[in-house]
Amino acid sequence: MVQQSQGGEIGMSKSSSPPPSNDHHAAASGPADHDPSSDLLAPASQPVPWPLALRLYTSHFLSMWNSRLFEFGAVLFLADIFPGTLLPMSVYALVRGFAAVLFAQTVGSWVDKGNRLHVVRASIIGQRASVIASCLVLWAMETRNLGEKAKTGLFGVSVILACVEKLMAVMNTVAVERDWVVVMTEGNTYARRQLNARMRRIDLICKLVGPLVISNVAIASTVIAIYTTLAMSAVSVPIEYICIEQVFRFFPALAQRNIPLESNEEPRSLWKRLTYRVLPISSLPFYFRHPAFIPSFSLALLYLTVLSFSGQMITWLLAVGYTTTYVGVARTVSTVLELSATWIAPRLSKKIGAVRTGIWSLSWQMITLTAGVAWYYADFFSTGKPHLIAATGLTLFVALSRIGLWGFDLSAQLIVQDEVEESHRGTFSTVEAAFQNLAEMTSYALTIAFSRPDQFQWPILPSVAAVYVAGGLYSWFVRKRRGHLLHLSCITGEKGSSRPESVELGHRAA
Repeated sequence: MVQQSQGGEIGMSKSSSPPPSNDHHAAASGPADHDPSSDLLAPASQPVPWPLALRLYTSHFLSMWNSRLFEFGAVLFLADIFPGTLLPMSVYALVRGFAAVLFAQTVGSWVDKGNRLHVVRASIIGQRASVIASCLVLWAMETRNLGEKAKTGLFGVSVILACVEKLMAVMNTVAVERDWVVVMTEGNTYARRQLNARMRRIDLICKLVGPLVISNVAIASTVIAIYTTLAMSAVSVPIEYICIEQVFRFFPALAQRNIPLESNEEPRSLWKRLTYRVLPISSLPFYFRHPAFIPSFSLALLYLTVLSFSGQMITWLLAVGYTTTYVGVARTVSTVLELSATWIAPRLSKKIGAVRTGIWSLSWQMITLTAGVAWYYADFFSTGKPHLIAATGLTLFVALSRIGLWGFDLSAQLIVQDEVEESHRGTFSTVEAAFQNLAEMTSYALTIAFSRPDQFQWPILPSVAAVYVAGGLYSWFVRKRRGHLLHLSCITGEKGSSRPESVELGHRAA
């Protein structure tokens, strides 16, 4: 194992395990070796210092805001450029998702082996530059009287730029959420839970408000909406750049990198070498064998859904009689419930641990979705077509199920952060992201195959089945990890010995 600092100095590290605690280090090295910068690190039960956390939140907000704004705005722009057809939008979304699957290995390798600051800076510049270039291409397609060949060519360019934006967004998210946060909160579970919850809260707020803002601007003018997207991306670059650098400078541990020695076992032929380095194939055995595989894969399965207030479900609600106002209200209520999970899950995790919080959250999601689907099918099979009452019942329970979804998301993230080794965090998390994108692409394929509103009951079935498969896999994980599924003392109120959270999670140091 080679340990490399930001300045490029290299020294041999005895193992890949995390460094000993600060107290142990102080006892071993003496006061003369005390690093004043270590005083900035939060104690084991204290949050990260607010000025530093604020800079991290600012950078994360701008990254998520611009990503959500462009993701939704691009759909609106393409709908205006290619009226009367869903084909360009479908191709755009599928190719963008496929790129995230195809290049997961490459992105993960950069996150694992690159200088942490350089990786995040590159993701910021790459993401913003691709959005700005996309806006210029979309502006030309919107305002210029182009021939079919020119329009098709520019559409192809916009798809390529969208793929770059997606890959840079994945790189930024994985690097910050799965690596930086872990290093910043090493040995401080309280601070880690807090950072995770607040960053997820930021993501959900951007998910609601970003599309709302750009859609309202697009109502006035698509061209103005393109200008707005371009301007926001350009303005945010220096702010993100400075904020993330200041966080990096204040946490010296971020400058240290444990780089595993390279293996010489690599395919000889050019084609096999390219496949080995680019495709996520070589990462799969490591991912499948890892102790955190089941929570990670269970989370990825939840992305195979049409019950998420995304474009698919919203289109269906409009088709069965909902007005845009009621759809907006339903989406807002759902987001408020999703945000509530970012307060509920950390508190629950503090009391019963991340592993049990995960099974409780998945159970809640399964129960509420079962109730909603039962309501929907009871009305559908009695009348032969969907009604507003059936749609309303399903919508209500889908909104309630989102509490369980994001509760499990935060629990799985805690497990992955705690158990995945530093040298493989990027590789592991990008393979997880690849499976998430694959699941999303499958959900798109389902609504392409069953595109009529009166066929929506068929995509519902695999969506619910995916939740139950995730629940079954995670239950097996909990049973294997804890020795039981149901903690009877939680029901009877008896006080009994329970495993510490560090044992429950199976820390790397164990």
